[in-house]
This record gives sequence, structure tokens and C-alpha cells, in this order.
Amino acid sequence: MTQNSVVEAVRQLVEPIVEDLGLELVEVTYGNEQGRWILRLTIDGPEGIGHEECRRVSEAVDGPLDEADPVPGSYYLEVSSPGLDRPLVKPEHFVRFAGERVRIRTAVPIDGRRNWTGRLNGLDGDKVLLTVDGGQEAALPLEQIARARLVPDLS
Repeated sequence: MTQNSVVEAVRQLVEPIVEDLGLELVEVTYGNEQGRWILRLTIDGPEGIGHEECRRVSEAVDGPLDEADPVPGSYYLEVSSPGLDRPLVKPEHFVRFAGERVRIRTAVPIDGRRNWTGRLNGLDGDKVLLTVDGGQEAALPLEQIARARLVPDLS
């Protein structure tokens, strides 16, 4: 079983559980970190996320994960908030966070570059609209975005 298939199986299993708790499953990641396999669920909620929400989700998904066993071998389960540099994963994230500064990395070069930073202008069909630092406009195909994160305003 590949890491991507583990992530997809876990997402399908736990997303309805997280939504039943009134929260959003932002991202599922699975990988080896310093010799330990980590299954990380990133969650968000209307009022943000604290320790209590993380505990509730952890307890709610623990049994179903054990029963369905979508992760081979032993692993550590982590449930966390998206943080200030929140990942943008779903199409609706690119709409919700329009107006925010973002950092995007594309899977392949577009106009000779893979790294983009600027103001997110939303989503138009399957294109992420961006005003790049320097003022140029870009329309990046959603399926070509390898990674996108908010750039926190720490001023």
C-alpha cells in the first residue's frame, strides 16, 4: 500500500467523523519522521482549534482507524490545527482565503517558474488566480498545484 493510498483511505474514513463533530478535515499526511511513522490529521473549525477539539477528534477516530486498519504497521496519530501558515488543499480553500498572501509551488514550471508568492484572488473554474509580488496576474491550474500555504502576517 502506497503512502498516497493510505492518505486517501484515511481521508475517506475519518472525514465524515470529523464533520459530524462540526469541524473540517483540512489535510491528512502520512510519512516517516525520524524513524517513526506519523499519521497526521489537520483539522479546523469555525472558532479555530484548541487542545479540546484535537482530543475529541483523536478519540472519535481512534476506534474506527483500529477497526478498518487502513494504515500498515504501527504509527503515531497526531491531530493538530492548520497553524498560521495553513495549507490550502481543497478548491473551496482558494475561495475562502481570497485576499490573503499565499506561497504556491507548482508540480511543473508555469511561465518558467514553480514558486509563486502573492495575493490570492480566488478561483475561476479550475484556475487559481494570483497577483504575484511585483504586480503581474497569474492563473495557475489547480491540478498543477503541488503545495499552497497562507503566508502569515506577523506585523
